Amino acid sequence: MSGGGACRVIGGFGTWDYVVFAAMLLISAGIGIYYAFAGGGQTSSREFLMGGRRMHAVPVALSLTASFMSAVTVLGTPAEVYRFGARFSVFAITYALVVVISAEVFLPVFYRLGITSTYEYLELRFNKYLRLCGTVLFIILTILYTGIVIYAPALALNQVTGFDLWGAVIATGVVCTFYCTLGGLKAVVWTDVFQVGIMVAGFAAVIIRAVVVQGGIGRILNDSYHGGRLNFWEFDPNPLQRHTFWTIIIGGTFTWLGVYGVNQSQVQRYIACKSRFQAKVSLYINLLGLWAILACAVLCGLAMYSIYHGCDPWTAKCVSAADQLMPYLVLDILHNFPGMPGLFVASAYSGTLSTVSSSINALAAVTVEDLIKPHFASLSERKLSWISMGMSLFFGGVCIAMAAVASLLGGLLQAALSIFGMVGGPLLGLFTLGILCPCANPLGAFVGLLGGFTASLWVGIGAQIYHPPSYNTMPLNLSIAHCNTTSSGAEGNWTTLMTPQASERPVLADYWYSLSYLYFSTLGTLVTVAVGIVVSLLTGGLRQSVDRKFMLNKEDFLSNFTFLKPKKDDKVEVLNWKQITDEGTDNPAFNHIEMNFTDKGKANGVYT
Repeated sequence: MSGGGACRVIGGFGTWDYVVFAAMLLISAGIGIYYAFAGGGQTSSREFLMGGRRMHAVPVALSLTASFMSAVTVLGTPAEVYRFGARFSVFAITYALVVVISAEVFLPVFYRLGITSTYEYLELRFNKYLRLCGTVLFIILTILYTGIVIYAPALALNQVTGFDLWGAVIATGVVCTFYCTLGGLKAVVWTDVFQVGIMVAGFAAVIIRAVVVQGGIGRILNDSYHGGRLNFWEFDPNPLQRHTFWTIIIGGTFTWLGVYGVNQSQVQRYIACKSRFQAKVSLYINLLGLWAILACAVLCGLAMYSIYHGCDPWTAKCVSAADQLMPYLVLDILHNFPGMPGLFVASAYSGTLSTVSSSINALAAVTVEDLIKPHFASLSERKLSWISMGMSLFFGGVCIAMAAVASLLGGLLQAALSIFGMVGGPLLGLFTLGILCPCANPLGAFVGLLGGFTASLWVGIGAQIYHPPSYNTMPLNLSIAHCNTTSSGAEGNWTTLMTPQASERPVLADYWYSLSYLYFSTLGTLVTVAVGIVVSLLTGGLRQSVDRKFMLNKEDFLSNFTFLKPKKDDKVEVLNWKQITDEGTDNPAFNHIEMNFTDKGKANGVYT
C-alpha cells in the first residue's frame, strides 16, 4: 500500500456517511428530550446543573473521558504519533498521576463543601474578589476554547472529505445547545456515554481495517520499529525538548491537573455523584477509559505510518496540515465500505459534542452560582432552573458565534489553545495554595496568581512568536521515495523550513521561549505557589486561623479505608450542608428539599 501513487483518488462522502452522522446527532438530541421530562423534568437549578447530585460512577466516568477527549484527540494524537513516534503513550503514566491526585487531594475538599461552582471555594477560603477573578477568567477562556474546538476539526474534515463546513458547525452547535438546554447535566452525561462509544467504534474501524490492509499487526509494528516510531523512552532531562519522559510526566501532570483537578467542566461532573466513594470510583474508572482511547489513538498513528511510510501524504502535498492525515487515511482505506467514513466523522464530532456540551453546562453553572445567585438571593429554585436553561441557550449561541470568530483567526488558533493551557497553571496554583497551604492569605494568593500569570504568559506568548527550533521538537523522518510523482520535495525533511533565520531570533528565543509547551502550566503553578507563600508569610499568614474543612485533612485520606470498619446501615440521615460526612455515604450538598427534616441530634461529622 505504501508504494502507491502520490495522491490517490480517495473518494468523498456518500449518502450512507451522511445518514450515519445524522443518526449520531438525532440520538444525542433524543437523549436531551428524554431527560427534559424524565423524573419530573428539571425542577430546580441543582437538578439542572448537578443532576440532583444523584449520579452513578460509571456514566460519570465515561462522561469525564468523553469531555477530556475532544476531536483534537481523534485527529491530532494519531498525527502526533505518525510524526514524532509512540513517545506520546507515556501520557498513560501521566493520566494515572493526574487521576490519583485529583481523587485524593482536590475531590475530598470540593465534595465536602457541597459547592456547585469550583470558584465558590475561592470565596470560602479567600475572598469574593478572587472568586470573581476565577469565574471571569474561566468564562472568557472556555468560550474561546470551545469556539476553536468546534471550528478546527470541522475545517480539517471539510478540507479532506468535502463534508460541509458550516453545515456541520451549525448542526453540531445547535444539537449540543438543544440537549444541554433541555436536559441539563443528566443529558450531558448520558450523551457523553453514547459519544464515547462512537469514538471507540470509529477508532476500532480504522485499526481493524488497517491491520487487514497491512496483513497483520506484526507488519505495522515492524514498519514502526524500523521507522523509529517505537521510541517510548527518552530520558533526556533537558526541559527544552518538546516530549521526553520527564516533560510528559512532570509537565503533563501539571497541565492536566489544571483540567481534572480544578476545571469546572470536569469537577462539576464528579461532585454530582451521589456519594464521595462513587465520585472517587468515577475518576478511577475514567482512567481506564483514558488509557483505552490513548491506546486506540497511538495504534492508529502507528498503522498510518505503516501504510504511508514510503509515501507521506503531507510531504507530497496531498493534505495541507497534520490534522488532515487521519481523515485522509480513513477515506483511503475505508472508501469501499458505505457508512464507515461517516462513522469516523461521527466519532470526531462526538469528541467535539462531548467537550462543547460540558463547557456549556459548566458556563451556565458558574454564571448562575457566581454571578446571579449572590446578587439575587430571593430567586426561587424554579426561576433559577429557568435562568440556568436560558444561560445554556445563551452560551450555546455564543460558542457557535465564537466558532465563526475562530475561522477568522487563522494562524492564531494554536496560540489560543496554548493560552488556555497557560492560564490553567496559575489557577491550579491558586487552588493548591488554598487546599494545601494553611498560611496562604488572600493578599498572598492574589499576588501569587499575578506572578504565575506573568511568568506563564511571558514564556507562552514568546513561544508563539519565536517557534522552537526543530532540534527541540525532534520530528522523525517522513519519506516520499515510493510516490509516483515528479514533485520536487524529494525527502520529508520539511522541518528545516519551520525555524526562522537565526539572525532574527533574540537570545531568549532558543532558551526561555523554547521551553517545552508542557512546562507552561508547571511554571505558572510553581510561581503562583512560591510567590503566594512568600507574600502570605510576609503579611501575617501564620497568624490567621483557617477552618479545617477548607483544607485537606488526614481524615480525607483515612476515609479510603472505611470499608475495613464494621459496615453501617447504608441509609444515612440527610445532613445539614455545613456538616461533613466522614464516609462519603451521602452528598452533603443535596438537601435543599429535605433540609427541614434533618435530625440535629444525629449529626455525625461536625468539625469544630
